[in-house]
Amino acid sequence: MAGATLGKTWQEVRKELYTPEEIAASDARVKLAIALSKARKAQGLTQKELSEKTGIRQPVISRLEHGDTATQIDILIRLATAMNMEMQVVPLNA
Repeated sequence: MAGATLGKTWQEVRKELYTPEEIAASDARVKLAIALSKARKAQGLTQKELSEKTGIRQPVISRLEHGDTATQIDILIRLATAMNMEMQVVPLNA
């Protein structure tokens, strides 16, 4: 298999290895991680300060911001609420 991937882009290999649904879920996690990190930084909060506001351990926030973990919706809501934000579900083509 390793030889079969030589010369291919990551996008090509990704499409061979994962279903469209898995790719969409991964992309959504990355977007969410980036949005949370940007929001925290825009408010001048450290991960530790956000942890203290929410009761969510700092390593959990770090893993979430780096896209290293999936999480439960209640954790996302607690983080968003602590930063005076709300979560929305919108069409992808919006």
